[in-house]
Amino acid sequence: MKADIHPNYHTIKVVMTDGTEYTTRSTWGSEGDTMNLEIDPKSHPAWTGGGQQLMDRGGRLSKFKKRFEGLGL
Repeated sequence: MKADIHPNYHTIKVVMTDGTEYTTRSTWGSEGDTMNLEIDPKSHPAWTGGGQQLMDRGGRLSKFKKRFEGLGL
């Protein structure tokens, strides 16, 4: 393996949105840094079933709802 071509692999602390934390190894940051997540599997609609309100950016969500409002079962 060539020397000095791979990123430094070290230990960091990851803090989830609910405050829980764990230690893992990563190439992100430097040794001992803390990564604070804004979205994780406990808060993202893709994993939670979409119970949260989606943000409408630029009217896209309202345009989608208006276009497909008559297709309900």
